[in-house]
Amino acid sequence: MLFNSFAFLLAFLPLALGLHWLAERHAPKLRLPLLLALSFAFYGYWDWRFAPLLALSIGVNWLVAETFGKNKAGGLITFAIVGNLAVLAVFKYFNFFAGFAALFPGLPAPKLDLALPLGISFFTFHHVMYLTDLRRGEAPRYDLVRYGLYIAFFPQVLAGPLVRWREIMHQFEERPYLRADAAERFARGLLLLTAGLAKKVLLGDPLAEYANPVFAAAAAGKVVSVVEAWQGTLAFTFQIYFDFSGYTDMALGLALLFGVVLPQNFETPYRATSIQDFWRRWHMTLSRFLRDYLYIPLGGSRGGLPLQVWALFATMALGGLWHGAGLTFVAWGMAHGLALIAALFWRRARLPMPAALGWLLTFLFVTLCWVLFRATSFEAALAIYRGLLGLAPLGSGFKWRALAPAAAFALLGPTAWALAHRLPPARWLAVLAAAIFVIVLFRIGDDANYEFIYFQF
Repeated sequence: MLFNSFAFLLAFLPLALGLHWLAERHAPKLRLPLLLALSFAFYGYWDWRFAPLLALSIGVNWLVAETFGKNKAGGLITFAIVGNLAVLAVFKYFNFFAGFAALFPGLPAPKLDLALPLGISFFTFHHVMYLTDLRRGEAPRYDLVRYGLYIAFFPQVLAGPLVRWREIMHQFEERPYLRADAAERFARGLLLLTAGLAKKVLLGDPLAEYANPVFAAAAAGKVVSVVEAWQGTLAFTFQIYFDFSGYTDMALGLALLFGVVLPQNFETPYRATSIQDFWRRWHMTLSRFLRDYLYIPLGGSRGGLPLQVWALFATMALGGLWHGAGLTFVAWGMAHGLALIAALFWRRARLPMPAALGWLLTFLFVTLCWVLFRATSFEAALAIYRGLLGLAPLGSGFKWRALAPAAAFALLGPTAWALAHRLPPARWLAVLAAAIFVIVLFRIGDDANYEFIYFQF
């Protein structure tokens, strides 16, 4: 059930809000079990066979936490974390690693025909964060309903943001509709939901029509002209931003409707003036996860420069692999790791970097790296890069009508988060949001609907 679908917007969401209001008003003890049931209904709508896997994942990890609370066996937590990652590896990476066996004559190269459960990377990382903090003595134990809701809460179960237990668990105890600012929070949730829908449907999806044919041509072995290469690359650069940040805005808005505040995940990343600044602004919750649960445990900046360089490179390479079971994703992560290492040496050398030049270099680097992220193979990526570097026919017919407003919004406009939280309540704002919502519905009804890019991860 896509957030940008009639089934969700006109059926599931109104029904869920109505049931939640009734429970919160007349049976508060049923509010959290109801939210958990709604979350499983939402998740199972995609494929009912995935719901038992999610339930088993929650149940096993909760039992591990309960057992650890009684005997404090740290090895049990380690075993559980390894088990979670192993399940993720089987579903997402088995065929990827099995493919390497084919490089050696005589070695069997088995393949598993398994459907990738939606959101498995995200709910696996939620388990890892909680279990790690539990072993450190930082996280308390929770009952099964609360822990299950932390993992499966439907606004964020499929594609984040990655929420730490300390950011959300205390909110489950509130009576959200009894707060003095309940109406204002609900209204801001509707604004975020509408803004996210508009970003996805009106800005992101039209760019897919510019990017997809170019990358499809590259994948088919065709020559990609200079104009086509720049059109496809820039279109995907802004498409993935509006697609993923639009999803995040919807997730944050939906959570607010149910009385829960989720953390911000994007802060104008294409205005970053360094690669380090970019990762502070792009998918911020993943960046924090990689820093706290991978980079620092690998040594971080505490063990000297060589260890810090290794930690940066390994963290970003693994971050690339997390995004997809393909060498192009690993190369994308490694490229960002090398850029972060270069930036580290630049800072240590105390060399100046004008803000304008820093922005230009960062934007160009990030844009060029998106080719690896989007291309289906290195051969397809090389075809795009040849065009970008002018090593192909010039071509003609650069499409800009959808690209120009998207670029303007991404580079100059305010974020949906800022608009929703800073604009004062006003009737004109409500009318404008309603009009945009209706326009989005007409656009959805025109069958111009795309799945969210990050659902594949």
